[in-house]
Amino acid sequence: MSGPRGTGYTARDNAGPEAFTGQFAGRTALVTGGGSGIGAALTRALVAAGAHVLCADLDAEAAARTCAGPAGPGTARPARVDVTDADAVAAAVDDVVATHGRLDLIFNNAGITFLGNTEDLTLAQWNAIIDVNIRGVVHGVHAAYPRMIEAGGGHIVNTASMGGLMAAGLMTSYVTTKHAVVGMSLALRTEAAAYGVGVTVVCPAAVDTPILDKGEIGRFRGRDYYLEGQGVKHPVDPDVLAARILEGVAGDEPFVVEPVQARIAWRVGRFSPRFVNRMATKFIAQQRAAAR
Repeated sequence: MSGPRGTGYTARDNAGPEAFTGQFAGRTALVTGGGSGIGAALTRALVAAGAHVLCADLDAEAAARTCAGPAGPGTARPARVDVTDADAVAAAVDDVVATHGRLDLIFNNAGITFLGNTEDLTLAQWNAIIDVNIRGVVHGVHAAYPRMIEAGGGHIVNTASMGGLMAAGLMTSYVTTKHAVVGMSLALRTEAAAYGVGVTVVCPAAVDTPILDKGEIGRFRGRDYYLEGQGVKHPVDPDVLAARILEGVAGDEPFVVEPVQARIAWRVGRFSPRFVNRMATKFIAQQRAAAR
């Protein structure tokens, strides 16, 4: 995608995905984790903007449900893809190229989380979250990036989290993986620019997706923790976030950080990390006391 390089703090007009038809009409895209949440919203937004989407998910039925819903000038078709399987991800990229002649956009969005005390995590859980949240993104980049270099352009969008910009306990494994995704994205962006390939990393606060209610360990409630810990009263609407992501891609922004509370918290954390660390430590103590 081409467009003016952004700072991550561009003016927001809350435009829907239809506003980006000029930038995305006829473009081809692969979205992982497309069966629900942000991935499903991205599929809907891309179809509304005129793109042709391969909606990939480990749950083939969920991907099919996503593809049955969108209406617009674009198209969506489902595929069962396990992002921990490098060959499966490469096959999905090959599928898009074989069908449309090129891959313009890849959204490495699939992710899982575990919430609870780090000492309660098993090595199997550590391996699972690393495999999905880090290797899943690596597999997408490894398969798509060379194709985009050959084509002379494209855009890679990696879904991280506010947990990739700031750190709070009781989700340490998740924070670990999302910091890795942010670092990978920013480093790759500096390389990819020479080839006309853009890279954007998405760092939202709590989004209204099934991940809020999954991956709990012990008595910590996922939804409540995410909302309280990230200072938001209500989770971000995934369709609103998807439209914002398309805006960020169209403007070649390095970061998409939503909502406004998240951007404020990020700025505070950059200028006063010790204060934020103290507040996070206090919050963790409160959460543990409430879970007793």
